[in-house]
Order: sequence, then C-alpha cells, then structure tokens
Amino acid sequence: MKEELFTELLESVREGGEILRGEKNASRTFTLEKPDVQKIRAGYNMSQSEFATMIGISVSTLQNWEQGRRTPQGPAQVLLQVAAKHPDVVWDAVRPKNKR
Repeated sequence: MKEELFTELLESVREGGEILRGEKNASRTFTLEKPDVQKIRAGYNMSQSEFATMIGISVSTLQNWEQGRRTPQGPAQVLLQVAAKHPDVVWDAVRPKNKR
C-alpha cells in the first residue's frame, strides 16, 4: 500500500474512533423514515405471502411489521424504502430473466 493511502486510511480510522467516542460529530448522517409496510405491499398489489417471498422474508415477519409488533431494521428497512420509491428496480431484480 502506498504511504499516502495508508496515512489517509489511518486518519479515517482515527476520525471514526473520535466519532464513536462522541469527541467529534459525523460529517453526515442518514435518517430513514419508518416505512408503511402495508401501504408498500398494497402498491405492489400482492398478498402477504407473495410480497414476503419477493423480498425474502417470512410471512410472520411481514405480519409483525404490518401490525406494528416489530419494526424493520437495517437492510430490511432500506429494501422497503427502495421498494416504496423505486418499484421498477425491485421488479427488475426479482423477475425471472425470461420475463424481463
């Protein structure tokens, strides 16, 4: 690794440590809204079973989200945001190649 890149990486790691310890504010943050899972699914005109299969989760997980017992976290929350805002992208990713 070149000296300049190593120095840049080391500084980045140090800065990350300062942010984690609360010594420095992050230069940017990301906030995801709580997705309305039932509304997103309705936009796809799918049953719970179909939608759960499409996004790779169990029906019981989807039911828990829709009924407010659980909240999607991490990658699932991001996937639902994409599904809500860019349905064509989701369809492109999940449709079999012969139907594209």
